[in-house]
Amino acid sequence: MATLGWVILALAVAGLAYIRFGPTDTDRWHRPIEAQSNQDVPGGAVRIVQVGPDSLPRVDQEMRALPRTKVIAGSVEEGRITYETRSLIFGFPDYTTVEQAGNTLKMYARLRFGTSDMGVNRNRLERVLRALQL
Repeated sequence: MATLGWVILALAVAGLAYIRFGPTDTDRWHRPIEAQSNQDVPGGAVRIVQVGPDSLPRVDQEMRALPRTKVIAGSVEEGRITYETRSLIFGFPDYTTVEQAGNTLKMYARLRFGTSDMGVNRNRLERVLRALQL
C-alpha cells in the first residue's frame, strides 16, 4: 500500500513539474484572433474595443506590468503580442493574445490546462481595459 502512495505522489509531482516547466508551443498560442464580438468562453474570454491608433503599446506596457507575465511571441511592431501569465502557487499558464488592426483592439485570454479558469482570464482583460480606460 505504501508503494502505491509513493507512485501516486511521484505522478502528482511529475504532473506539476510538467505544468510548471513544460514547453510552450508558440505556434499554437500566437495566432490571429478570429472572434468578432465580446465573448466569455469556457476557460477564457475575448474583448474587442474601438481604440486610438496608439493603444497597443499602452496595452503592452500594462500587460508586462502584471505579476508573473512575460511575452512569448510577437511585438508592438508586428501588431500582435502573446503573453504567458502563470498562477502564483502551481504555475498554471494562461495565454493572452492582443492585436490591433486600425482602430480595433482584440484581446483573447485563455487557459492551457483544465476546463475552468474561475473567471481569471476575463478579469485580467477587464483589469487591463479599466487601467487604460478603454
